[in-house]
Amino acid sequence: MADERENTMAGNFIHDYIDEDLKNGVYTHVQTRFPPEPNGYLHIGHAKAICINFGTAKKYGGTCNLRLDDTNPQKEDVEYVESIKEDIRWLGFQWDKLLFASDYFDFIYDCAVRLIEMGKAYVDDLSADEIRAYRGTLTEPGKNSPYRDRSVEENLALFRRMTDGEFPDGARVLRAKIDMASPNLNMRDPVIYRIAHVPHHRTGDKWCVYPMYDFAHPLSDAREGVTHSLCSLEFENHRPLYDWFLRELDIPTPPRQIEFARLNLNYCLTSKRKCLALVREGIVDGWNDPRMATLSGMRRRGYPPAAIRTFCEKIGVSKAYSVVDMGLLEACVRDELNETAPRAMAVLRPIKLVIDNYPAGKTEMLEVENHPAHPEMGTREIPFSRELFIEQDDFCADPPKKYFRLFPGNEVRLKSAYLVTCTGYETDEDGRVTVVHCTYDPETRGGNAPDGRKVRGTIHWVSAADSLEAEVRLYDRLFSVENPSDETHGSFEQNLNPASMERLTGCRLEASLRNAAAGCGYQFLRQGYFCPDTTSAPDHPVFNRTVALNSSWEKAKNAQ
Repeated sequence: MADERENTMAGNFIHDYIDEDLKNGVYTHVQTRFPPEPNGYLHIGHAKAICINFGTAKKYGGTCNLRLDDTNPQKEDVEYVESIKEDIRWLGFQWDKLLFASDYFDFIYDCAVRLIEMGKAYVDDLSADEIRAYRGTLTEPGKNSPYRDRSVEENLALFRRMTDGEFPDGARVLRAKIDMASPNLNMRDPVIYRIAHVPHHRTGDKWCVYPMYDFAHPLSDAREGVTHSLCSLEFENHRPLYDWFLRELDIPTPPRQIEFARLNLNYCLTSKRKCLALVREGIVDGWNDPRMATLSGMRRRGYPPAAIRTFCEKIGVSKAYSVVDMGLLEACVRDELNETAPRAMAVLRPIKLVIDNYPAGKTEMLEVENHPAHPEMGTREIPFSRELFIEQDDFCADPPKKYFRLFPGNEVRLKSAYLVTCTGYETDEDGRVTVVHCTYDPETRGGNAPDGRKVRGTIHWVSAADSLEAEVRLYDRLFSVENPSDETHGSFEQNLNPASMERLTGCRLEASLRNAAAGCGYQFLRQGYFCPDTTSAPDHPVFNRTVALNSSWEKAKNAQ
């Protein structure tokens, strides 16, 4: 029954377990925590854990803390702490308390001493390589360290000397004394403290011994009052160790660890080590590069936080391993922006359009709606004049069949403006079209003909004199293979998509976008969804494509 429940996405097996615990009086309230290590930026996989932990606490009227697991000072940094806080807030959540594992270092240390006093921990002089060799394999038991039977007094003295800084890094470790023949390798006398002469970003030089994650985590949960420790599935085999520490240390009302399947998204890289390599090698523009799977990268690209929350809700909670298609996330982003993003006109590859019979020097203001489905979003005025810019693809001197845009003799609708008919064009010495000429029907303001004649093509435009020159970056997936970490296709650097970014300069946008703020999403008519980049400025606007209007990736993949 339990296995069937755990693999059913129709319900939430985590909440089923919590319901049982509350019904049976195991706990009287619900408290969760989100415990990232501050050694990198949060990514889309963390978003699922955030939604589960904060969402569960909200459902039961409980609390969720943010606890930074700062037990590894060699890799941690205040920069990462601040980025984690910013990402959680941006995603739409607020923690009850901001805590650190280092808040509990004294308590965790005292627990280690207690284990030594109970004969349940010992100081080991074996090197890291020797410990691995003694550990055994999945089919062969490990063997005891020659230092395993030291007396309590000797272990206490050695641990104190480790704490006082008498030994160099790696000289000794403190191990739990459990069972070297256990079928679970995690139970074979795991290391619980190691020497590291490294300053800590919060405790400074107070400590030169630091607890291992498997030891610090359950004790931090217990000290904090966590009732349900929700974590990803790779910690399932660590649960017996989690429970062992709490049981041996006689922790009252211990937390319950429940595991769920982590989020695996294709065409993405979430390994912090590999992401850091991308940053350090200059392959991407920092942790917040819009092509990265980091939350800061998605924010810079223009992904709405509501879309990420919807995505996490859609994929559900289960214990079944699966890989989610990036197309689902992009669809959630597209659906959210379709409802919330105001419309604007932008010409990314401009060519000049001259309306020969429009009065020279005249400019009229056209009132257009900001969103066709949401009149409450209001209207704006855009200037219309004799010289405009249109997309190069919206004109063809020798059109193919079923081409309904501008070509000599054809009439089209200028969006929200007039009907125009192409009368000719100019070329440069290389034969490239530089200017398109047309005439307009002054009776068709708004885009409709009084006589009821129909036109099949509608194109967008901007005023040449009043438009804003900008840089636009067209982003696509960073990797060209579904699993960039799979070395059968080469290293992840070899799996990069060479077309992951196209930078367009000389683009022309309607002037209303001059002061658009970073993070504000817009639908550029017929182009896609865009937002100002963090580097954008009034004198040099830069816009990022968040997502195209329709998915083009599957078409491109199927055409290969």
